[in-house]
Amino acid sequence: MLGAIAAGCDRLVHPSIAGESERLRHRRLIGVLLSSPFPIAAAAGLLLPSALGAAVTLAFICATCGAAWLAALLVAATGKGRTAGMIALGAGAAVLACLTAAAGGLASPMTLIMLALPFESYWVARTRKAALWGVAAATAALMLQAVLGDALSSGASPALWHWLLPTAYAVAMLARLAPAADETGAARETNAETKLEDIIDAVVLRIAPGGDVLDVTEKSLQMLQLPPELLLGTGLFDRIHVGDRVGYLCALADLRDGRPGRKAEIRIRLPHAGNGMPNDNYRHFAIELNRDSGAEQTFLAILRDNEEMAELRAALAAAVDANNGIDIAKGRFLAAVSHELRTPLNAIIGFSDMLLHEMFGGFSDPRQKEYVGLVRDSGQHLLEVVNSILDVSKIEAGSYPTYPESFRFREAVEMCRSMMSLQAQAKKVRLHAEVAAETGEILADKRAVQQMLINLVSNAVKFTPEGGRVTIGGKRIGSRLHFWVSDTGIGIAEDDLSTIGKPFTQVQNDYTRQYEGTGLGLSLVKGLVALHDGTMSIESAVGEGTVVTISLPVDGPAGQVCNDGGELLPMPGRTKEKVDGTLRKAG
Repeated sequence: MLGAIAAGCDRLVHPSIAGESERLRHRRLIGVLLSSPFPIAAAAGLLLPSALGAAVTLAFICATCGAAWLAALLVAATGKGRTAGMIALGAGAAVLACLTAAAGGLASPMTLIMLALPFESYWVARTRKAALWGVAAATAALMLQAVLGDALSSGASPALWHWLLPTAYAVAMLARLAPAADETGAARETNAETKLEDIIDAVVLRIAPGGDVLDVTEKSLQMLQLPPELLLGTGLFDRIHVGDRVGYLCALADLRDGRPGRKAEIRIRLPHAGNGMPNDNYRHFAIELNRDSGAEQTFLAILRDNEEMAELRAALAAAVDANNGIDIAKGRFLAAVSHELRTPLNAIIGFSDMLLHEMFGGFSDPRQKEYVGLVRDSGQHLLEVVNSILDVSKIEAGSYPTYPESFRFREAVEMCRSMMSLQAQAKKVRLHAEVAAETGEILADKRAVQQMLINLVSNAVKFTPEGGRVTIGGKRIGSRLHFWVSDTGIGIAEDDLSTIGKPFTQVQNDYTRQYEGTGLGLSLVKGLVALHDGTMSIESAVGEGTVVTISLPVDGPAGQVCNDGGELLPMPGRTKEKVDGTLRKAG
């Protein structure tokens, strides 16, 4: 019941009262003014009729109640509590002097009720000065009752029932002292929140588990251009952007379920500034919700400005979009140029072959045939580069077609050996295959697997000096096929491993400057491995050689289905970073 009375008095506090401690003082004053007429009316009804008559007693009771309640109304309407408190203290002293005189003076237990003046004065203001004013009022009341004794006592003598009012007041006083400690703790916590608010430049709110705002600090007027009373109840929720309300409610739900704290980013609609800005004047804020240690059924929220972070994220998103647009434009440009180059290259290679075979007559000078051979070799090399550019562009665009089929991995290795044997012999490099018999069949795009092997072996032969060795190995472990290409070549430095696999990137050092290449070989292998849900790792040491290991699922990529044409559809949301594997340096 005391909590309900306190809540009702809190609603009567004037909105202009700032600060929780001042609001508590006004709430206590209003409560005293509203409740004090009831015991006074009861005592007057018992003590005054014999001396003043029933009519005067009734007028006295009505005047006392009316004056007290009018004072409470003025405090609630104007917020001027100090003046009303002084007037109420003086009027209370006069009323208690009349009741004490009617009860028989200092000999009556009613004299003890004079202690209510210093106690109530201190109870309202909680200062030593207020208590001294109460003592002064009680002294004046004792002096006044002596003057009024002859007029009001009418020969009345102290009676046992005169203990009733002091005893009832003492019991009520003890009942009010219990919540006083909680109220003091709340005031101290509020002061701590105010200091915290000044330090972190934030709005501190108390929120009920249902989402209603119970209390807001004055910082809202500075940060939100909104007085605190406009955010009470559902005022805050009504101003949150519709798209952010779900996250805010989920944070509250998590706190109700026992989580100690949650954070959320919300947009709050602020008042229209009147400077030509749109009516939907939303700004970004970050809200941090925690359980209130001082009140078990409330949450403590700290609202901070988040506009700068939102602008940084928008700028980052714009930069990412611009970068993606550049990559797309670059890919389209390379694809268009590659298509335009491939047609004349086919003609150059075809006519060069016809001239080399002397289909329309021999050469008058041997150097002519040599030059035509150089033209054909250069055209074939350029055509391979163009085809690699097209393949890399397709992989980056997610449109590279793959056609799964079951085939024996050993067959792909033999085909690669037969294609690369001439290149290995020309450099006097030994090319060997060490494929375990249990490798069996694999479900994958055969052409893509062969392309991986050819590119890896081609790189290994290119960067292996004469007399070196290149080995193709493979074995099956569980549901995955592991195969590798190792060489005894120049190796890769640890600092250069991070650049391996990027398009148009080739390691440049004193060892590799003599080797040609565009840097597309490993990039293409990397993309093909990702399309098959595989992993790729590189172990290398300068001057000792390199081992490139690839692991592919034997039963094909998980989560992919074939379309009507047999093409493997790429998984939505899959990124290359998840399946490219790791690059590490050995030794």
